[in-house]
Amino acid sequence: MREEDLDWTVYHCIPENSDITTPDLVTATGFEPGAVMASLERLEHYLLIRRSGDGVRLLSFQESLIACQCRHTKDDLPFVIENGVVRATRRGD
Repeated sequence: MREEDLDWTVYHCIPENSDITTPDLVTATGFEPGAVMASLERLEHYLLIRRSGDGVRLLSFQESLIACQCRHTKDDLPFVIENGVVRATRRGD
């Protein structure tokens, strides 16, 4: 199976409004644990999901957009996101 097809399947097994555990995703998809973990790594890299411990959740469009902006805008943002918390950056005058 192509990685894109695997990622599509894994992504659509994650509930919209709640978390799911990695073992539950393995059960839901029927794929090998290693394949599911690799898919989750790609989905997280593409800013589509967030993993916390064993839980996985979908990012909203807004969360994904802000995370993308933070990743690609180095020093110009007035905020940073640390562990899901938005913090204002301190600027020296």
